[in-house]
Amino acid sequence: MTGVDVLTSIVIARPRDEVAAFASDPDNVTRWYRNIVAVEWRTEPPARVGSRIAFVAHFLGRRLAYTYEIRELDPGRRLVMSTAEGPFPMETTYTWDDEGAAATRMTLRNRGTPSGFARIGAPVMAAAMRRANAQDLAALKRILEQ
Repeated sequence: MTGVDVLTSIVIARPRDEVAAFASDPDNVTRWYRNIVAVEWRTEPPARVGSRIAFVAHFLGRRLAYTYEIRELDPGRRLVMSTAEGPFPMETTYTWDDEGAAATRMTLRNRGTPSGFARIGAPVMAAAMRRANAQDLAALKRILEQ
């Protein structure tokens, strides 16, 4: 079965804790993720292991609604969330590393194994995800470096 594994990173000229705090807060997602149009907490904030957050996105011309559960959270270092719902179970990982005295390398990884019809389009989906992730990280960089 063909899986999707997309890794994208960017250096942001802000301290790691600041980048991580902003990027890991689901309430900020619609500000920097171009395709995500709505976010709704399914558990009480703040984000912690076990938190569930529902997202609505538009991707490749389709409306996607899914709920992520936070699986790992090491504040300022790493966040892993995943979903098993729908035709495309996905895991998203954010990592933040110091890049010099006052900059951060943020890495965004999306991986999953599409099923059914989505499996056929996995290579196209991976390419589209790579482009979207690069645009989203660039938007995050613009916001945080203002």
